[in-house]
Amino acid sequence: MSPANHPNPDPNGPHNAAQGPLSGPVTGRDRGRLEAVPAPRRTAWDAEELMTMTFPPPRWAVPGLVCEGVTLLAGPPKVGKSWLSLNLALDIAAGRPALGSIAVEAGPVLYLALEDTPRRLQSRMRTVLAGRPAPTGLTLSIACDPMPAGGDEQVDAWLTAHPGARLVVIDVFAKVRGNPPAGVAAYDADYAAMGRIKRVADRHGVAVLLVHHVRKAAAEDFLATVSGTNGLAGAADAVLVLERARAQADGVLHVTGRDVDETDYPLAFDSQAGAWRVLDGPTEDYLMRDTRAQIMRFLRDYPGQRPKQIAEALQLDATTVRQTCRRMVADGQLHATPGGQYSPAGGDTGDSRDTSGLEPPSLLSLRHADAPDQAEPS
Repeated sequence: MSPANHPNPDPNGPHNAAQGPLSGPVTGRDRGRLEAVPAPRRTAWDAEELMTMTFPPPRWAVPGLVCEGVTLLAGPPKVGKSWLSLNLALDIAAGRPALGSIAVEAGPVLYLALEDTPRRLQSRMRTVLAGRPAPTGLTLSIACDPMPAGGDEQVDAWLTAHPGARLVVIDVFAKVRGNPPAGVAAYDADYAAMGRIKRVADRHGVAVLLVHHVRKAAAEDFLATVSGTNGLAGAADAVLVLERARAQADGVLHVTGRDVDETDYPLAFDSQAGAWRVLDGPTEDYLMRDTRAQIMRFLRDYPGQRPKQIAEALQLDATTVRQTCRRMVADGQLHATPGGQYSPAGGDTGDSRDTSGLEPPSLLSLRHADAPDQAEPS
């Protein structure tokens, strides 16, 4: 029987959870047991009261990039996601600027390298550290149970033992997400899979970075490239998508989320140091420079193509290609026919045959990916 329905309710007697804590004589043993039960979390306020409340600022693992909560880091295979996440883990554990220039607060970091062996992990760390001592605040593991089988409890236990933790990296999320329940829609399964680790992140107010893959199909909206349903991106607090043209050192990190501003960061990968760093200047400058190089290489082999054909072959945005071609004509790099076909200016082609009638390749061919001698990150 609830206190409200008791025939003689005692205002000083027991209360339910919604009313407040229990009162009356409590033994030392009972007090310890009661204090172990967390107070119910408040979930509703009136608008006026909410507007008068003061909340602490969000805790950033990497200011402007990785905030408390769950962040999804997605990208194609071998693009450099693991190098990027290891860079962040080492930088934060040591208190060094992340990505070469972003000041961070030092703190314990848990790195779950679930696709690595100890030997490979050691080799990568030696490359990144370059003779510096390994930070004592970094915990590394190559094994973790799936979240539905207790993995979330393992991460929770580590965070409880390290109350000042700044970051948890799970590389890759597919290793711990578990199998979807039978009969559950794909979107609901994806959302639930994210929910387990998000509850842990929110409970401790810590940033959790989940490394994930993207679809093979290209898309204008980088969020649409994340593998799986929209349930994954929808449940995440932020999404980072790393893009880098094959055999190119420069890349772009697309960022969007609830507590982060939607922006793009131009990055460069140093294969000798195994390090990603943020480049100076606007992203558009680097994208345009890379786009011009791709278009020029393509048109040297397949002159006489229209922007739509170039965009489809290189998997680039058609509007960007059209604008870039016009600027390249203005700069004297390309020649355009009245029909809108483009070729390198001065007949600078890699083949003397007339290729205007040939079907261009559907993907950037291997002959266009030989320029820089950069090692392939993964």
